[in-house]
Amino acid sequence: MTDSAPTNSKPTDAALIDQSPAWQALLKHQQTLSSTTLETLFAQNPQRGQQFKAAAAGLYFDYSKNLLSDETLNLLNDLANSAQLPTAIEELFSGADVNNTEQRPALHTALRNPQADSGKLASTLPKLLSTMNTFADRLRRGDERGASDKAFRDVINLGIGGSDLGPRMIVAAFPELQAEGLRSHFAANVDSDVLKGILGQCHPETTLFLISSKSFSTLETLSNAGLARQWLSDAGFDDAQIACHFAAMTSQIDKATTWGIKPERIFPMDEGVGGRFSLWSSIGLPIAIALGSEAFSQLLDGASAMDKHFRSAPFKENLPVLHGLLSIWSINFNHHHSRAVLPYIHRLGELPNYLQQLTMESLGKRVTKTGQLCTYATGPVIWGSEGTNGQHSCHQLLLQGIGAVPVDFVATAKAHCEPLQHQYLLANCFAQSRALMLGKSYEQALTETRASGLNEEAAAKLALHKAIPGNRVSNTLLLEEFNPRTLGALLAFYEHSVYVQSVIWQINAFDQWAVELGKTMSTAVFEALSQTTSNIELDSSSQALIDHLRAPSSQSPPAKP
Repeated sequence: MTDSAPTNSKPTDAALIDQSPAWQALLKHQQTLSSTTLETLFAQNPQRGQQFKAAAAGLYFDYSKNLLSDETLNLLNDLANSAQLPTAIEELFSGADVNNTEQRPALHTALRNPQADSGKLASTLPKLLSTMNTFADRLRRGDERGASDKAFRDVINLGIGGSDLGPRMIVAAFPELQAEGLRSHFAANVDSDVLKGILGQCHPETTLFLISSKSFSTLETLSNAGLARQWLSDAGFDDAQIACHFAAMTSQIDKATTWGIKPERIFPMDEGVGGRFSLWSSIGLPIAIALGSEAFSQLLDGASAMDKHFRSAPFKENLPVLHGLLSIWSINFNHHHSRAVLPYIHRLGELPNYLQQLTMESLGKRVTKTGQLCTYATGPVIWGSEGTNGQHSCHQLLLQGIGAVPVDFVATAKAHCEPLQHQYLLANCFAQSRALMLGKSYEQALTETRASGLNEEAAAKLALHKAIPGNRVSNTLLLEEFNPRTLGALLAFYEHSVYVQSVIWQINAFDQWAVELGKTMSTAVFEALSQTTSNIELDSSSQALIDHLRAPSSQSPPAKP
């Protein structure tokens, strides 16, 4: 089965980017590099590590271990200009409708800079931030209280996707900033075991729930909110008392009010802020509560610093542009369709999950903004694991598996943990990127196996298994130190890299229609599951699964041993 354009699509005269002279030049150029190796390039240029690097906003970006030359960068720069990237960057910051399918801007950068050119949030943002920060600080001090006039001791965020992943990651990153006696929890999965496990650690009188949903209609979030409300009701709370234990972050104020949220506990967000770009908005309230308003402000400041760099720096010095173009180079010209993100910072163990949504939900598209079916690959598969744990699991595939996987290593220059352990982390981080690049030749492996005392035949066979191909590319991102400001810069760096890739591929990074389809279908299947008979027509597999669940044998308890 092959993809094809919808039969009702209208033809367009817009040229696809892979037809541009810049793209074709890169295809020819890749052939000239295909016979060389990273080891050779480093041998030819002893200053390569100093040449292919850039720094801004507290981040140091080493991209020297990519298979590229000065000419590669020049041609990628030509491709960026061919795709009108300079114009696209200005459109993002000026509040143009870059989300063309929903006819709205993407205002996440304005959240970090109320004086942004768009001006679309300038009048409301300072007030919202002030209200959020006041509420967060009052809660941290114990001044915000529940129905029993007791200070809150547990705050549970009920959200999923962008309403969960960003705040969850950032709160976990800074345990030392969390207020004493105030615990933060996150429940996303509709599997009730998650929320019930958290509630088992909490007391109704001292628990605050945050309903985090832009639409205030997300099934998983509202289902968990219903469980939370029932838990409070079972504890003897009436509706008025229950309302004292909820707050909401949403763009649908009326829905939140109807559900039972007090108006003063509703923190609005703008329709122009997409879920996976929303941690800078009121969705960041769990961050401000857990870490304090000052830390949240520093997070915004770091992101704003990266925004300014992205908007003004020349492309060859521009960290997000470089990363985005190198991703294009990797996917479309070197055919690497997966990327691993490996943070050598335990506190950023959730970073791969966060970047998975940011990247794959933004770039998992097959149709251009003008309605043409893409004739080139888009959207890498993002995955990863924290170092050094990953070295004892997934790195085997990275180093020796068939098919190369580019890697982003993330670490901190200044120690964020015990100095000796931090040195071990950096040593392993740098060694892994070096191992990916150099590998181990068959001749080197054979020398080792011969030295172990094996006979020639056994040594030769074992050497085949110990040889590692090398010539596998990676980037290294160093945060000069680990704090909310540099983390904000890092996240904005990845946001803008995603935007760069979307512009080159001519796709919309800010919609997610496939996600909406999944929601619609789950509602229909839920209705079918809830009825003994159903008028909903399903495929035979789905129907057979439902019939199996309804069969008497599936309802009976398991036999006792």
